[in-house]
Amino acid sequence: MTAVDPATRPDRNGLGSRAVELGRTAGRNPLKLLGIVLAAVATAMIVVGVGASVGSFPESWDIGLAEPIDRTRRWLINNQTSHWLYTVLLNPVTDLADAGIRQFETILEWFPWYVYPALTGLGLWRVRGRTAGAVGFCGIALIGVMDLWHEGFATLALMGVAVFVSLCCGIPLGIAAWRNDRFAGVLRPTLDAMQTMPGFVYLIPFVLLFGIGRVPALIATVVFALPPVVRLTDIGLRNVEVTMVEASEMFGATERQTLRLVRIPAARPAILAGVNQTTMLAMSMVVIAAFIGSGGLGQDVLRAMRDIDVGEASEAGIAIVIMAIVLDRFSNGIATLGQQGAADRDAKSSADARNIRWLAAAASLVALVGGIAGHNEFPESLEWHFAPYINDVTGWTRDNLYDIWGTGIGTGPFSDFVTIYMVTPLRELFSSGIPWPAMIGIGVLGGLLARGPGLAFGIGASLFSIGLLGMWELSMDTLAQTIVAVAVTLALGVPLGIGASHHDRFRSLLNPVLDFLQTIPSFVLLVPVITLFHVGRIPGIIASVLYALPAAAHYTDLGLRRVPAEVHEAAESFGATRTQRLRRVELPLAAPELMVAVNQTIMLVLAMVVIAGLVGGGGLGLETVNALRRSDAVGRGFEAGIAIVLLAGILDRLTRAVADRLRPPPAV
Repeated sequence: MTAVDPATRPDRNGLGSRAVELGRTAGRNPLKLLGIVLAAVATAMIVVGVGASVGSFPESWDIGLAEPIDRTRRWLINNQTSHWLYTVLLNPVTDLADAGIRQFETILEWFPWYVYPALTGLGLWRVRGRTAGAVGFCGIALIGVMDLWHEGFATLALMGVAVFVSLCCGIPLGIAAWRNDRFAGVLRPTLDAMQTMPGFVYLIPFVLLFGIGRVPALIATVVFALPPVVRLTDIGLRNVEVTMVEASEMFGATERQTLRLVRIPAARPAILAGVNQTTMLAMSMVVIAAFIGSGGLGQDVLRAMRDIDVGEASEAGIAIVIMAIVLDRFSNGIATLGQQGAADRDAKSSADARNIRWLAAAASLVALVGGIAGHNEFPESLEWHFAPYINDVTGWTRDNLYDIWGTGIGTGPFSDFVTIYMVTPLRELFSSGIPWPAMIGIGVLGGLLARGPGLAFGIGASLFSIGLLGMWELSMDTLAQTIVAVAVTLALGVPLGIGASHHDRFRSLLNPVLDFLQTIPSFVLLVPVITLFHVGRIPGIIASVLYALPAAAHYTDLGLRRVPAEVHEAAESFGATRTQRLRRVELPLAAPELMVAVNQTIMLVLAMVVIAGLVGGGGLGLETVNALRRSDAVGRGFEAGIAIVLLAGILDRLTRAVADRLRPPPAV
């Protein structure tokens, strides 16, 4: 009697043969085998966790990282004047950086006040047109009218030095990444981590080393603003046309000459775009750095926020927005100026160009004479404050809208409803309702389905590390707030993006509002929201929605506009209505961009929810803020910072992986 091979023996459902075949395939592919093992482990964790009802992560497993960090902080404070680490390395660096910032600020304050509106207007006129020049002139003058001249100089000096250092480090790093793929492979994950980390988290390690002041703010700003210029320099050099390089080599140019005379000029638009992004990130971080004593306009906003003074915060916030918009338009205009074709350049009035040159020369001469004459103080007779009027309006709003005539309708009841029925149940579900092994198992399964074993293992390890840091409940609190804010943002942003993609006039009306929300520093948004909703989690969530709304709307608009016209025509030829075309054709084709919108919304909301710790938002944000306020809480804040980075990395990688799966394969 012939023996039957078990691998080929038929069974009723054919399951045995498929299982054996799957095992053989997995044996030939270690990644598939690892995926099967991880899936089994994750399933077991979910089943065991739910069945055992183990609840939150065990406190006894906390590795206690805070205590050694606090001991290190105390040691650093006690040895700042004697140890070689400070006397030889850190103190000279601190003195040099502080002297550079102060010298730059002194130079800025030496020139007469009237030259800044004039040169700003002329510069924007040259790169963006007359309207931009007029707006720039009025905007800079308004900063002086609000009596924020010196605070603006302090912010500009710190930001200017930070951008200079970022470019000096970032462009060479980008060139090195272009030259060496192995170095680029190491650098890219580092840049990803730097861009994922919320701005507040950068401050903690530098406060640990340098204390408070301008220098830790400068270093944190440089690190925060560095990634865009590195990435775009690398991308720009890689995208230089091969024919240009070959022509240069044919004429006998060396590799260094080709880089300097051909590659870098050809990559100029990408590099300047990186400069623009670095400048804007530096501006936002300089304002956040007011929490560690950097001074400037951010300090005014922080003080006003502590006093719930909406008027003063609005004045400082408007000054910050003006500076950010001027810097953005100026750097973006320079980046696009070189891309204009000959026809565009000819279309520009040559008379305007000559007039601008003459006016700029005259303004420079006036600046020199005015500086010598000491005309550097903005005249008090031109100053005017609108803060009292804003405070009157916000006071009336607070008194009358928190609970409208005792009807139970208003901002107060709305805040209570969201807290009681949305945020609190979700927080309790994540922190204790779903057992921690089941939460980790769900994360592992999600990573496995989205990308594979590598992501699954990373998510599982990151979630377990959050528990070991003793940050499980706080992280689940932050995750609950993030999910609520992301859901509301997408519910508002996606329809706005759909409307903008279908109606150009609506888009032109919407864009200025979104640009304002995208430009205004993040924690400035907290001040008016606090007035209406008082302190707590809800002001942070609402400010997060406002801060992340532009990304959701812009990426939705971008994705829908990229749907080919022939697809629209084909759908119309089959008699599809506009709603059917949107639901069955446009949205599925725009799914990758929509997932990018989700990714960016999550990152922005998470950063803002952390900042919301300032106004009673709780979660990881509160621990981070305490670390910046109290020297005895640095260790705990450091643990919270690591947990924020891990949580942000999980959400970022997961949404990116889903976006990659939805992206259509490249055409062969």
